[in-house]
Amino acid sequence: MNVYRLTGPRKLQRFEEPLPEKEEGKLRVRVTKLLVNSLDATLYEGSVRVRYPIIPGRYAVGVVSEDGDPYFKRGTRVLLHTFRPADMSGTQKRDFSAPDYDICGRNIDGFCRDFLLVAPEFMTALPASVSDERALLLHHLALARGICERLEISKGKHIAVVGANLIGILVCQLLIYQQAAPILLDTMESHLDFARKCGVYYTMLSDEHTLDEVAAVTGGRLADGSVYVSTAVGNDPELAFRLTARGGNTVIYGSSSNNVRLDLTPAIRKHLTVHCINNGYDHLPTAINLMANKAVDPSPYRANVIKPAALEALLADYPSRIDRDADEVNFVDML
Repeated sequence: MNVYRLTGPRKLQRFEEPLPEKEEGKLRVRVTKLLVNSLDATLYEGSVRVRYPIIPGRYAVGVVSEDGDPYFKRGTRVLLHTFRPADMSGTQKRDFSAPDYDICGRNIDGFCRDFLLVAPEFMTALPASVSDERALLLHHLALARGICERLEISKGKHIAVVGANLIGILVCQLLIYQQAAPILLDTMESHLDFARKCGVYYTMLSDEHTLDEVAAVTGGRLADGSVYVSTAVGNDPELAFRLTARGGNTVIYGSSSNNVRLDLTPAIRKHLTVHCINNGYDHLPTAINLMANKAVDPSPYRANVIKPAALEALLADYPSRIDRDADEVNFVDML
């Protein structure tokens, strides 16, 4: 089978290896499709610390290729879980600075390979109503669901969302689904134009007039809550605090690959409650239901489908267009 490994920065190599041997409690899964985004590109560039060699690929769907489990029969389409609870076993003293989750394609091997062995608890069967392409967005939708939960929203509340990338737009679509009123802000007008195509009706360019414009929409009260999406480049992380009314909730989303530095003074002055989140692992079942019920609509995104042979060129090209994740989703067809 084919296995693709990063052996160093900007060095993606294909290896031919035997099929994984059977293990008790695990099933062999054929990987069918991957989602690639800017986080994979940072790994390829070597701009984040990683132990080489490593198999990239954070988000994947596949098909169970053998019988052996009553719930995952041969031919079952599955979503492979990106985040897995870290192993806390052993007698060594725990490093409390270490993350609670392992991330496939980040600190453990990912899914850029033909086959792998997977324990049933690390995959979820997909309904026929959710296509492979939409299933590959489920981890992002689960994260958006986790963000909305922390906002404690109710009908009619105004929520400022800073960052108009995939996560920011999914958060806005979920807020609209829950009858809240998101206000999406970004430094790039092209991102906001695309957000409007996705059904987000309150969009604003981040500039010196932003505070007054948000106040005009909210009747002078500012937003009831806010979200800062750190993976949407170029936005001021403290803007979310300034746009939130006293006593509101602010959610900061960040990945393990980027650093967020901000001044908490505005949050302290306004008595804001600040939540931090980096994944939505616990919300995957809800995300599947939301996707099946069309609570969000990813159809405006342009799907770019490539073969594994073209993956390295795509990853190398990512820095040339920093706004790629704003209107494009990139899939690798592994078949």
